[in-house]
Amino acid sequence: MTSPRAAWTPNSIPWGETAPDGTRYALLEGRRDADGELFTYAFFIPANLWDAAHWHTQDARVIVLSGALYLGYGDGLEIGKAERFEAGSVLVVPAGDRHFDGGLENTVIVGVARGVWATHYAAANVTPSAGTIS
Repeated sequence: MTSPRAAWTPNSIPWGETAPDGTRYALLEGRRDADGELFTYAFFIPANLWDAAHWHTQDARVIVLSGALYLGYGDGLEIGKAERFEAGSVLVVPAGDRHFDGGLENTVIVGVARGVWATHYAAANVTPSAGTIS
């Protein structure tokens, strides 16, 4: 099946509601609830926000569109161990790899993954970010 033509600019991303932590999510195309189907999403991380350690059920290919993404691996939030990825960086985050992320400035990432997609947090008492499906 061929996908229809589509394009987005940083100013045309159709953001959903802002979560209590200030994050925003947009499903740009595809379905994340369909087994094996590719989907593309955008995610906004506000300045000075860190997402607790979590993992995803599928690999994610992530492009830093603006700002700088800080990403570290492990079961806890250890900001000092996070690596900085500037706008234009491309990352692959493997399924099941526990990681944490955040930013010191407003940051937008775009990701491509396959469904069925879910996010699981290492700690049970974490408030999930925008667009989280557990």
